Amino acid sequence: MALRMPYLIFIRLLGLILLFSRADRARDVELFALRHENAVLRRQLRVRPRLTWPERSVLAALARHLPGRLRRNRLVTPATLLSWHRRLIRWKWRQKPARTGRPPISEQVTALILRLARKNPTWGSTRIQGELRRLGHRVGASTIRRILRSAGRGPAPRRGRNGGPTWREFLRTQASGLLAADFFHVDTAALTRLYAFAVMEVGTRTVHILGATAHPTTAWTTQLSRNLLADLGERTSGFRYLLRDRDSRYAQAFDAVFTSENIQILKSAPQASKMNAHVERFIRSVRAECTDRMVIYNEQHARRVLVEYAEHYNTGRPHRALHLRAPADDPDITPFPAQHIQRHDVLDGLIHEYRNAA
Repeated sequence: MALRMPYLIFIRLLGLILLFSRADRARDVELFALRHENAVLRRQLRVRPRLTWPERSVLAALARHLPGRLRRNRLVTPATLLSWHRRLIRWKWRQKPARTGRPPISEQVTALILRLARKNPTWGSTRIQGELRRLGHRVGASTIRRILRSAGRGPAPRRGRNGGPTWREFLRTQASGLLAADFFHVDTAALTRLYAFAVMEVGTRTVHILGATAHPTTAWTTQLSRNLLADLGERTSGFRYLLRDRDSRYAQAFDAVFTSENIQILKSAPQASKMNAHVERFIRSVRAECTDRMVIYNEQHARRVLVEYAEHYNTGRPHRALHLRAPADDPDITPFPAQHIQRHDVLDGLIHEYRNAA
C-alpha cells in the first residue's frame, strides 16, 4: 500500500504532462499503449465482439485515415465494407419466395371439417369431401384425413361408440315415436309421501299425469298404462318405444300392455337420469313451479293440482325445444293488440297465463 499511492500519483502526473505537451513522442506512446491494450483484449476474448451499427460506422470512418499496414488489424476491414455492400444489394433485390404446393386451408374451413366429423360420426373423409364440395369448398380427402388426425379424431368407424349412435342422438331421432315414463314423489302436509306417475310424448312434449297414490302397486301401474293407451286412441300406432327406468313397480303385465301395441320397451341404466332426460326435466319443472310452492293436503288435492299443472304445461307454458311455444299452440299465431290481453290465473293465482280477451 505504501508504494501504490506514489505509483498512482506518478501515473496521473505523467498523463497530465503528456496531455499538455501534445508532442509527437507522447502521442506515439499513447497509441502504443492503446494498441497493446487492444492486443491483450483480443487475446483474452474467445468470441468476436459484436458492434452496433453506429460503432461500426465510426470505426469505418476512422479507418480511412489509417496507414495501409494498420488497416489490416482493425475490426472493420475493406472486406467488411464489401460484405455490407453485398448485404444492401441482397436487401434491395430481395423478393418473396414463390409459394409452392397446395394453398393453405383457412381456419373457418378447418372448423367446418371438424364440426361435420363431430356431428356425423359415420362420415368418412370422402363423404365429408363431397359435403364440402356441395357447400362450395374444394378440399382433398387426404387433407381432410390430416386435419382429423391432427385433431385426434380417427377414421369414421372408430369415431362412434361401437359403431352405433349415442344415447342422445337416438333420443333425438326417435323423439316423434317415443314415450317416456317415470315416477316422482310429492310430500303432503301430514308428511305422507305420494307417488305420481307421468308419461311424456317426447316429440310434442305433451305430458299425461296418470295418477297419484301413497301405495303404488304393479296392478295400479298396469291399469294406468291401459288408461294411457285408451286416451291416445288412434295415435297409439305412431309410437314405437317406451322409455322407463328399472323400478320394481313396472311388472311384466305393464310391459305387455305396450308390447301388444307393437311398442318396444327401452330400459335406462341404473342411476342414469340423463338417459330419460325429457321426463326428468318435466319433474324438475313441476316441482320448481308447483309442488314446492304450495302445500298438498291429500291424494285428491295432489291429483287435482298435478292435472291442472299438466294442462298449463301442455297449453300455456313455452318450451325451448318447441321454439318457445306450448305443445298445443298453433304455429301460425296472430299478434294480439296489447290492450286486449288479459291475465288468466292457474292454480288459484300461483301461475299466470296471458290470453286474448276476445
